[in-house]
Amino acid sequence: MNSFAGHSVARSQLSFDEAAAASRELTPVIEIENLSIHSVNECIVSGLSLTLSTGNPVTILGETGSGKSLLAQSIMGALPAGLTCSGHIRRFGRDDHTLDELEQLWGCRIAMLPQEPWLSLDPIMPGKQQAALVEQLVNGLSEKESANITLKRMTELGLGTDGEKVPDQLSGGMAQRLAYLCATAAGADVLIADEPTKGLDASHKSRIIELLRKQSDKGSLLTITHDIDVARALGGDLIVMRQGSCVEQGKAHDILQNPASAYGRALIAAHSPVFSAVTSNLSYDESPLVTISRASKTRGGKPLFSDLNLTIGEGEIIGLSGGSGAGKSTLADMILGLVKTDEGGVRHSPLLTRGKMLKLYQDPPSAFPQTITLSQNLDDLCRLHSLNKAEIPHWLDRLRLDKKLLERRPSQVSGGELQRFALLRALMMRPKLLVADEPVSRLDPIVASETLSLLLKHTRRIGCALILVSHDQAALNQICGRIIKLGGDKAFPGSGTVL
Repeated sequence: MNSFAGHSVARSQLSFDEAAAASRELTPVIEIENLSIHSVNECIVSGLSLTLSTGNPVTILGETGSGKSLLAQSIMGALPAGLTCSGHIRRFGRDDHTLDELEQLWGCRIAMLPQEPWLSLDPIMPGKQQAALVEQLVNGLSEKESANITLKRMTELGLGTDGEKVPDQLSGGMAQRLAYLCATAAGADVLIADEPTKGLDASHKSRIIELLRKQSDKGSLLTITHDIDVARALGGDLIVMRQGSCVEQGKAHDILQNPASAYGRALIAAHSPVFSAVTSNLSYDESPLVTISRASKTRGGKPLFSDLNLTIGEGEIIGLSGGSGAGKSTLADMILGLVKTDEGGVRHSPLLTRGKMLKLYQDPPSAFPQTITLSQNLDDLCRLHSLNKAEIPHWLDRLRLDKKLLERRPSQVSGGELQRFALLRALMMRPKLLVADEPVSRLDPIVASETLSLLLKHTRRIGCALILVSHDQAALNQICGRIIKLGGDKAFPGSGTVL
């Protein structure tokens, strides 16, 4: 079994108190030995071993759909129905917890930040009330004490003025931060963070990384991420996974500097993709599909943008950038006619008939019915819009999606797989205007680069205008003919600047 307990410390060099503290830090909190996770027909995760100890973070980096999130769920004792695990998981020295005993550990001893914040938050309860309830029910604080500490923590995370909002009134990044606050409010010994920085701008991403480091200093941290920058910043130990197996395991610094596996090298090489070959000589038909005139929008008393003028031509690629909560998704919805302007207007070309104006949502689960299989969903799509079902295998292959996934429901595939199924549906529809809100946020660097290249090539081929919403300014600079920046240093707060 691979152990990640850290370097040994000579007791002769330490005082009694220091030795005791070092001993506590070297004590394993979670030990996993030869863990495998199975469905009825296949092995999804095979032979994984790791140890979580206080003061030494462990990060899992790897292929989309390789079973990383299932590992987290197995530690919690909450695998989805139909899955079983073998091997050994020792939590706090025991491997014989009953389900009732495991539930007693949730929140106070082991906490998990799930990949999809909207699925972990109460959709009808204001954010500050959700976080305060943890303080009251788990930490035993009074209503007043919990309200005060919750306000302080929300302010630290940039949510101080958003406490009365329910989750669907928050941006993706804001919901991610609220979910983090709720998951960590009880001060659990072990935090399992599944894609904790997904959907965050650079400043909020840095803040979450800082908080994760503090968690690692005082407790144990297991982070699942596609973001190599996060893995590098957290340090500690790193596991690289592919197709359900560990292909590389060791110190994060060593692996990221000099990966031993071919997959590890490919993963790091794909971290900063170059799209110049795809996007060179961009051209588009200037006939406007959408015309926005002097548009203004306020949300929750906060001006998002004002006096914004914009035309979108056929085949044009436009980027929307800005901080978390700056109004990128709101502007995208306004372009589609899903949100009304407070002032000004939006006009659409007659070419934008039913089904020709589409959106790829930031949170893929919200765009899929949860009770039917993906196969049934695609069948319904083809029947409703008279699409050719024979194209489905082609797009499955281009998007690296296994056809066996078709027989699963949305909750039974990974976030990255579901994100690509959403893209598959959109590509089959051949839209004239497509809004892609963080379309590769749940994908590993290799698959993300391939998927984004496919999206760009296909939209150019069919003359589809693409509105790309992203926090990745470097990628937008390569890909887009124009970029609209909301907020930030290059625009007055609440205004929109076309760069």
